[in-house]
Amino acid sequence: MIAATRDRDDLDGPSDDGAAAHAQGSFFGRRKGHKLRSHQADLIENLLPRLSIDIESPAPSELTDLFDDGIEDVRLEIGFGGGEHLIAEARAFPNVGFIGCEPYVNGMAKILTQIEARNIGNIRLFAGDAAELLAWMPPRSMARIDLIHPDPWPKRRHWKRRFVQDKTVAAMARVLKLDGEFRFVSDIDDYCAWTLAHLSRSSDFAWTAERASDWRLPWPDYTMTRYGMKAEREGRKSAYLRFRRVD
Repeated sequence: MIAATRDRDDLDGPSDDGAAAHAQGSFFGRRKGHKLRSHQADLIENLLPRLSIDIESPAPSELTDLFDDGIEDVRLEIGFGGGEHLIAEARAFPNVGFIGCEPYVNGMAKILTQIEARNIGNIRLFAGDAAELLAWMPPRSMARIDLIHPDPWPKRRHWKRRFVQDKTVAAMARVLKLDGEFRFVSDIDDYCAWTLAHLSRSSDFAWTAERASDWRLPWPDYTMTRYGMKAEREGRKSAYLRFRRVD
């Protein structure tokens, strides 16, 4: 098993700061790191509320209703970190609505800066627990869910903190459309094996790989995140796992 140390500035998903962790569904860790710049704080106060999903209100019958006209499908990225992958996907697929879930305030500030600078209109945000968001969503409403370089929680006593659990696999199965996909990327061998084991014992998913290159190489047009590039520089190979929602 590879246990990588993750710097706060290049982490793709939420992490623990060594303080007493708290649990809300599947979320553990701190919510704020470095002090925000003045403009970032302004975006958190003024832009984030306009893009935020309110799970205290009833969910729409179709998640496309969260977006302007012209959106045909909706995808979710859990723990988007600095937002590189989410921003690239939103720009490449303007007819798809993207929901980014990130409880870490600094990551939210970074993506808001990019949304404003590039005038991106097809992203909505949720600054909370992805398990609660999944529970709020209507069934068969998502085309794809991405989990890219999540915190591996390598110590055995912390494995319950990993996002991929039997309950979250079932929650994703409920909201994914038939033939929708869950995509997982990690450079941590143990977490890849963990994810394969959990998805393989679910009758709702089928691993799409037919040859080694299907999981050793990124899928076409994949945007490498900062943490992914760091892992490559340090000699760690990532696995790119895709699971299709089946009946």
